[in-house]
Amino acid sequence: MAAPFLAPLAALLLAGSAGTANLTVTYWPKGAPGPSTRWTLRCGPAGGTHPHPAAACAALARHPEALKPVPPQAVCSLVYGGPQVARVRGRYRGRAVDAKLNRENGCEVARWSALVPLVPKPPPTGPE
Repeated sequence: MAAPFLAPLAALLLAGSAGTANLTVTYWPKGAPGPSTRWTLRCGPAGGTHPHPAAACAALARHPEALKPVPPQAVCSLVYGGPQVARVRGRYRGRAVDAKLNRENGCEVARWSALVPLVPKPPPTGPE
């Protein structure tokens, strides 16, 4: 029987290595080109200039697939989510990342939503 402290230690080590990141997030709230904001994000441990590094790292850990582009054959609803654009570049879990995010259709909106707060939650759309 293994010592009781080994399981929590192994889980801690695996969690730290699985969530390592060194990323730059650029966000254009009104679309690109235009004014933008740029943050850095490190995970394992969380840090950088991102306003919510721990929550952003948690979003990445829950939805790493959202860093991949929507497959070209995907059938997406024609629901426009807004002009927001973001680019996430760097390394995550040992792999190079260059993710371009937008809110141009239902698939892209879902991808964006999965990564909030790595990317900001956009303002509500619709009539004022």
